[in-house]
Amino acid sequence: MHALATQLDHQAQLLARLAQARSMTDDLFRRVRSDALYDRPIPERHRIVFYIGHLEAFDWNLIAGHALGLGPADTEFDRLFAFGIDPVGGGLPQDTPSDWPPLAQVESYAHHVQRVLDDLLNGRSRLAVSDWQFPREVILNVAIEHRLMHAETLTYMLHQLNSERKMVPHDYLSFSSHQPGPSAVVRMIDIPQGTATLGIPRGGESFGWDNEFEEHSVSVPAFAIGSHKVTNGEFLRFVSEGGYDDRCFWSDEDWAWIKQHNIAHPHLWFMRQNQWFYRAMFEEVPLPQGWPVYVSHVEASAYARYAGRSLPTEAQFHRAAYGTPEGIERMYPWGDADPDATRGNFDFHRWDPVAVGSYPAGRSAFGLQDSVGNGWEWTSTPFAPHQGFEPSPYYPGYSADFFDGKHFVAKGASPRTAACMLRRSFRNWFQPHYPYIYASFRCVQN
Repeated sequence: MHALATQLDHQAQLLARLAQARSMTDDLFRRVRSDALYDRPIPERHRIVFYIGHLEAFDWNLIAGHALGLGPADTEFDRLFAFGIDPVGGGLPQDTPSDWPPLAQVESYAHHVQRVLDDLLNGRSRLAVSDWQFPREVILNVAIEHRLMHAETLTYMLHQLNSERKMVPHDYLSFSSHQPGPSAVVRMIDIPQGTATLGIPRGGESFGWDNEFEEHSVSVPAFAIGSHKVTNGEFLRFVSEGGYDDRCFWSDEDWAWIKQHNIAHPHLWFMRQNQWFYRAMFEEVPLPQGWPVYVSHVEASAYARYAGRSLPTEAQFHRAAYGTPEGIERMYPWGDADPDATRGNFDFHRWDPVAVGSYPAGRSAFGLQDSVGNGWEWTSTPFAPHQGFEPSPYYPGYSADFFDGKHFVAKGASPRTAACMLRRSFRNWFQPHYPYIYASFRCVQN
C-alpha cells in the first residue's frame, strides 16, 4: 500500500510539473503581440504560430500515439505541427504566413489536445486505451523536458522580435535594477590529471535522453581553464584589435561565413554614436562589460585562438566543473544540494545575463564560477553518441538525426534553462554558425 501511494504521489508531481511547463509556454506566447504570431524572427526557424501547435502535437503523438496506441487527435494538424527544423548548409524555409492555418484553428486544436490528454492522464477519459507501451514516468518526463526546452528556444525567438512586437512582463528586471558590478578578474585554474564520468547508467533511477547513456569514464590529462566565462569586456578587445578581420583566427569555412554575412561583432551588440550597446530581452543598454559574451561556436573558437588557447572538450568541462581534488565527482558543481536561486542564473529567474562571478555559492570544487547557468558553454567536442548508445524507441530521431559532425556539445545552462536539465549528464548541441542561442565559453590551456 505504501509503495502504491508513493507511486501515485510521484505521478501527481509529474502531472503538476507538466501543468507548470504548459503555463510557462502559454505565458511566452502571451509576450508576443497577436499581429506578430505569424512572424519568423529567426530565419532558420518556423514562424511563431507553428510552436503553438507543435507543443501539443508533440504531446499527443508521444502520449496518446506512441505510449497509449490511440489514433490521431487531428490527422492534418498532428502531422503539420509534428517536427521543427534544423537546416544545415544554408537552406531556409520559404513558406508565407498564408500557408499556415488561422490562429483560431491552431488554438482550438491546442486546447482540444490538452483537454483530452488531461482526461487520459487523470483517469477521466472514456477512450479505450491499452496499457502504457513505455514507462509512464519516462513518457511524462519527455513531455515536460521537451516543453521546457522550447520555453528556452522560444525565448531566443522572442529576443529577435522588435520591441513593438512583444510585451514586457510585469516582473522583468530592467538593467537599471541590477547594474553589473566591476568585471571579475579571470585567472587560469590548474586542473590536475583525473577522471571525468560522462553519461548515466542505463536502467538507473535517473531520467535521461538517449544521448546521455551509457555512463563511462574518460581519463583527462592535466590542463588549465578560465575561472570565469569570457566577458563582453574581454571579447571587446578581440573586436577592437581587428579579430574579425584577421584571417589567421578563422578556418576557411568560418572565414567565408563571417565575410558572406558581414559579421564583425557578437549578434546582440550594436554601435550607436561610436558607443557599443547591447540588445537585452526587452531593452537596449550600454554594453555590460562584466556579462558573459554570447557568441556562435566559430566566434568562440576564433577568440580562443586569439588568446593562444582553445575551447575545452566535453570531458575537460566535466572534470573542472564536477570533479574535486579528492577524486570524487559531485552531482552539481557546488555539491549534491538541489539547485536554487543562490547557485546560479538559471531556471527562468531572469531574462538576461548577470555579471560573471555573481554566484559564489555555485562555485565548483576547483573554483570555476558559473559553470552551470548564465549561458551555455561551448566545447570543442562534436555531438556524437556515447558508446552503447541506443535511440529512444518513442523518439528515435531526437539525437541520432544530429550525429552528423555539424553540431557541437554545449554544457551548463543559460538563464532560461529549467532546473531539471541542470543534471551533470545533460548535453545540449548546436550548429557552429548559429548565433541566436545564449551560449558563452571559457578557454583552456593544454
